[in-house]
Amino acid sequence: MSDPVLYFHGAAGSVTGSCFVLEYRGVRTMIDCGLFQGAKTEKELNYRPFPFEPAAVDAVILTHAHIDHSGLVPKLVKAGFGGHIYCTAATLDLCAIMLQDSGHIQESEVEQLNRRNRWRSRDVIEPIYTADDARVAMTQFQAVAHKEWHELSGHFRFRFWDAGHLLGSASVEIELSGTDEPIRMLFSGDIGPQHKLLEAAPEAPQGFDYIICESTYGDREREEVSDEARRGLLREIVLKAHHPSGALLIPSFAVERTQELLADLNILMDGGSLPRCPIVIDSPLASRATAIFKRHARAMVNGNLLVKALNSKNVRFTETAEQSKALDLLRGFHIIIAASGMCEAGRIRHRLKNWLWRDEGSVLIVGFQAEGTLGRLLQEGARTVKIQGDEIVVRATIHSLEAYSGHADATELMQWVAGRKPVRTGLFLVHGEVAARDQLKSRLAVEQPDITVLTPSLDACYRLTRQGAELLAPASLRPRLAAQEVGHPDWHNEYQSIVIDLEERLRRRPDRKGRAVILRRVKRALNDEPMED
Repeated sequence: MSDPVLYFHGAAGSVTGSCFVLEYRGVRTMIDCGLFQGAKTEKELNYRPFPFEPAAVDAVILTHAHIDHSGLVPKLVKAGFGGHIYCTAATLDLCAIMLQDSGHIQESEVEQLNRRNRWRSRDVIEPIYTADDARVAMTQFQAVAHKEWHELSGHFRFRFWDAGHLLGSASVEIELSGTDEPIRMLFSGDIGPQHKLLEAAPEAPQGFDYIICESTYGDREREEVSDEARRGLLREIVLKAHHPSGALLIPSFAVERTQELLADLNILMDGGSLPRCPIVIDSPLASRATAIFKRHARAMVNGNLLVKALNSKNVRFTETAEQSKALDLLRGFHIIIAASGMCEAGRIRHRLKNWLWRDEGSVLIVGFQAEGTLGRLLQEGARTVKIQGDEIVVRATIHSLEAYSGHADATELMQWVAGRKPVRTGLFLVHGEVAARDQLKSRLAVEQPDITVLTPSLDACYRLTRQGAELLAPASLRPRLAAQEVGHPDWHNEYQSIVIDLEERLRRRPDRKGRAVILRRVKRALNDEPMED
């Protein structure tokens, strides 16, 4: 078959798990291999076998180091992939620490889960991969410079363009030859906004047959803010959070978001706009990532501002678990920045468990929160949440600030697409929840009607012809999840919500009789529910 075939094995109808496999003239190339995050139904895909044979993949190209784009690479290698993993030099440096950290987290979380499973007489499970697996995978990484063509085969070459999303992030231009006219494709990766402290504006050439474009904020518009305006918004939130015995917790992605916040906070304190207070980076990963940022500072926009912040006397980094636990003993107002950005793992969950129930606590959400994550629940106003099996009443004040987003908003995505025209055959929208993706598709239909827009579902497969993309239905491939199960809260979220609501209603009842009435109603509802095969 001379036409390329493209498989969408992740980030199709949801934001995480980016994974695309391109087959052309006997060569199979994977673009990204990311971890699924969010609802448990999607996260369980991380434990299941890949829907393809890893050993049959010839090469992997990574757009950037974020775990939802790179986080299953060690699993891929462990399962038999033996080719090169191509990325930019900065992405290689970041993956070296991020993938090992991901392995450590999985080992730790599985150990805790298996302890509970043994108590409940349930089967134990194995981590998706370990830190050692991640170290082995790094031996297959190969750095490629921006804008330089790299040939994978006689008919396949690619080059990177700065995506403006993260240190080392790239869009991937692919050229497939062997026909009368080469087929040109572009995978956007994650596109950064126009104004980002440490990144330049995204760039890429024009004129493609097919584009695969992210749509994370396809239904969202941010106020266009200058550096001064962004810092002004941050200043207001910090001043509102300031309490003599309080703390401001910032769940933040350890790579780039943490460094941006640190630079802005230091500028505000240096200028006297904020009182100087301890700023603690409670993340070994953020500490190691910051060292990489410092090493690349000269190549970064405003890298000098980050270096200055790192030398500030009120900035501290925790490394050991003992240092992290000691933060619970801090007195006086302080700011703690800790991963993960969606509150799904890492030390931020311990900090939230210690502060969410306190009136003097505040939380600042600064990044995208996927459906079903703890961060999304807090952002949407949950009054009670569960952390590590414990029910926590939320009394802390929850703030959100989108000015630090690493993603282009809807208008910026429209402008990015317009800058790539002509798009001769098709534009696939990926890496977005259904509402965001569909709204961006509707807007493209109105403002750029000359572009054919497609919205692939998980594990969908298309033949990319000169006339258009043809949806295939390979007999050997069935979608691992139905469309309605992707990018939405699942039954686990509903169950936890019902349990929390039930416990709250029982607590509000002042007497034993009232609580008994509620419990009888629940039992009656369960007994009346018809059983299905």
